[in-house]
Amino acid sequence: MKQVVISISRQYGSGGRIIARRLSEALEVPYYDKEIIQAVAERTGLTENYIRQAETRPTGSFMFDLYNMTQMLPLPDQVFIAQSKIIKEAAQKGPCVIVGRCSDYILDEFPNCLRVFVMAPLEERARRAREEYGVESVHIENYVTRQDRYRASYYNHFVGKKWGDMNNYDLCINSRIGIEESVKAIQAAALAMDENGK
Repeated sequence: MKQVVISISRQYGSGGRIIARRLSEALEVPYYDKEIIQAVAERTGLTENYIRQAETRPTGSFMFDLYNMTQMLPLPDQVFIAQSKIIKEAAQKGPCVIVGRCSDYILDEFPNCLRVFVMAPLEERARRAREEYGVESVHIENYVTRQDRYRASYYNHFVGKKWGDMNNYDLCINSRIGIEESVKAIQAAALAMDENGK
């Protein structure tokens, strides 16, 4: 694959992250996920833990007050700007797979970006959260939907579009068809886009 950058957005527990990793292996292209957090930490001096928290919450009232006092951008906004730069730099280097972080929006000007949204039924996502992620919540389905609300809030805040809206993506895939089948479907779409130069 010569040109295509693949942005993978996903519902919590849909298996989107593992699909993205296996896709990068199948296509033999770089994979960016936690690597983006590490790069932002190096550039900003913020801790990786803080950056993870900032990714799931848009600016809160405390940060807004701090902004008013210092006239500086709130830290979550600084994190978003730093992530945007790193994501664009990664895409400019060549084909790759990027997980989340509003990369579908950040790479809006990249004509060869395949924007993918991975979803799955709630019961399957709850099972994956419990069995594969080790989440120990009594109300596991509520936990899963809450994680999606955090992602939606962050995305809607910075992007100004509705997270999960199919109009924002080139391909929406339900991972209930299977992880490997999902990888193959996205791979086929990426190779077709690469071949057509779009």
